[in-house]
Amino acid sequence: MKNKTRLKRHKKTHKAKKHRKKDSTKKQRKQLVTGRITVTAGGLGFVAPFNQDPENPSPDIFIPPQFLRSAMDGDVVEVAMLPPRPEDAFYPDRGPAGKVKNIFERARTTIVGELLAGKKVRPLNKRIPEDISVAGKLNGAKRGEWVKVELIHSKTPRANAARRGIVKERFGLAGVIRNDLDAVCKEFKLLPPYTQEEDSAAASIKPRDIKREDMRNLFTVTIDPHDAKDFDDAVSIAPTEDEREIELGVHIADVAAYIAPASEFDHTAFERGFTAYLPGRTLPMLPKTLTAAISLNADQDSLAHSVMMTVNRRSGRITSVRRCHSTIRVNKRLTFGQVQDFIERNSKEKDWDKEFCSNLQTTIKLYKNMRSYRRKTEKFLEMSIPETRVLVDEEKNEIIGLGHKVQREADQMVEEFMLAANSEVAKEMIEKSIPGVFRTHPEPDPEKIAEFTAIAEESFGITPGDLTSRAACNKFLTSLPEGPRRPAILSAFLRSLPRALYQEGAALHFGLGKGRYLHFTSPIRRYSDLFVHQQLWEAQINGKLSSKKTAAQIADSCTGKEENNDNAYFTANDRLKLRYLENELESGLENLHEGIIAKVISAGMLVDIQDLGIYGFVPLDNLPNDCRRRGNKLIDKRGKKTYKCGDYIYLKLSQIDFVRGSAIFKLA
Repeated sequence: MKNKTRLKRHKKTHKAKKHRKKDSTKKQRKQLVTGRITVTAGGLGFVAPFNQDPENPSPDIFIPPQFLRSAMDGDVVEVAMLPPRPEDAFYPDRGPAGKVKNIFERARTTIVGELLAGKKVRPLNKRIPEDISVAGKLNGAKRGEWVKVELIHSKTPRANAARRGIVKERFGLAGVIRNDLDAVCKEFKLLPPYTQEEDSAAASIKPRDIKREDMRNLFTVTIDPHDAKDFDDAVSIAPTEDEREIELGVHIADVAAYIAPASEFDHTAFERGFTAYLPGRTLPMLPKTLTAAISLNADQDSLAHSVMMTVNRRSGRITSVRRCHSTIRVNKRLTFGQVQDFIERNSKEKDWDKEFCSNLQTTIKLYKNMRSYRRKTEKFLEMSIPETRVLVDEEKNEIIGLGHKVQREADQMVEEFMLAANSEVAKEMIEKSIPGVFRTHPEPDPEKIAEFTAIAEESFGITPGDLTSRAACNKFLTSLPEGPRRPAILSAFLRSLPRALYQEGAALHFGLGKGRYLHFTSPIRRYSDLFVHQQLWEAQINGKLSSKKTAAQIADSCTGKEENNDNAYFTANDRLKLRYLENELESGLENLHEGIIAKVISAGMLVDIQDLGIYGFVPLDNLPNDCRRRGNKLIDKRGKKTYKCGDYIYLKLSQIDFVRGSAIFKLA
């Protein structure tokens, strides 16, 4: 009897344990999330979960450095959620946190970096913050050279595991401009320029026939940078029967006439995705001979794809639109500088007659009214952030200096007309159910906005308000005072917004305030635009349209390639800025820079230096009177001098740390 009772108890206990084990396993499964990881230069990880509900997206999962477990930027990982911590021991205000449990897919098999002493390689890409240990021989590589390393990935993720790899290729000494650019191209897998044979083959392509309108009698101009290499857009104006209206034409190079879907150069253009612009090196999406033939050059007949918009002269509202293929003739090639001088000072070139100046003045007035109407109806975000880029002589591979680009009215005018054409084409493709690639920009992430708000309040004493609405964003942007702090605040705000992307379906573009928008106006340098042109061509001739599935694949590819090209540009630009600063330091030129303290860390402070377009580092050792960090401030031991975010300081360049990729400054 006792044995039977004992057996029953045993079975009951075993059953309860089994249920507890099942419940525990279910709970664990619920706590596991799969997604793609992004790793910052500081070694912080963020995982974007897969299969999200678009109506209610999940926040990114924060991965502290100690829980990366050999995961690298771009890997597909499985994450185990960490229990919530009211007082986060890792990083406060980071949202849900987790640790990498498994790595399902590696994003990269190789890295490019500089060979250091001790058989270490410092990756060029700052999203790989740890050095790589070389396994085996160096294969002839010498210290200070760029090398390509094949990574040895462990099958099981391990914490604190040293990254290892094998040297496979050398690119010459770091510091030589050509070698630095070669390294960037290899790291970001940018395809090389077309070969001479490919250029010759492209030159023999004849355009396909389609019904065209003759628009060679219109007042038509191109407006581009002075050093533009291709001309894919032109604008025209013409009177209408109703004097209250005017016809605005946006004419785009008819690339689809030369590049048919599934043709040889359609495939190569898709592989590239974009023309890559690096300082001192341009890698075109299409062969240069073809680009030259397609471009809308002045004083010659050109094939175009035109969007003709009737606009109310006074209100700037578009009242009707038609689209057609055309033949145009550009009267003059203008530069942004020439148009800006005309706007500001009524400055004219010698060959601009009275009629030309009158037409140009009408075009400028039209743009202002259209922009004003769009500001009222769409409430787009008005942000213009200065850009500083290194100027490089492509032939000599020498740094010329720094160029500072600020958007002015001439730039805004062209942008306004292109935005109008892009929007109208998007509307037409939706109305006619033509699959396309649309440009979207998600709403701000509340967590990222909260982080920016905290920075604005602590560092600059500004309370932005609820920036999740576009109206609040614009109120905040217009309230910012002019001065050196404004670009620093705008840059921080821009970093808090999500990236724009390409999608198969139309959706909100938060920055522009548009619900239907795509890219149509740059088919020479963006594949998304070329695909739209090809779809419209096929629709017009009753040909075969690409499916929504194909459009979705192209959209995903273009989104990834655009981000990769941007990262390549920023990497090259930042690297060459250090070379420029090295030249400045060695030449003995005036070495004085104004900066704004952007971030305080235990090792020193990061300073936003606007005239250089960089964040300079000031270590504690370069500050007087033994400074120490207290919260978000640095205070000297006497308690008399304080350095905090938002403060203006003057700096002198002290040294360049090429290994870490940073410029070291001291107080002036």
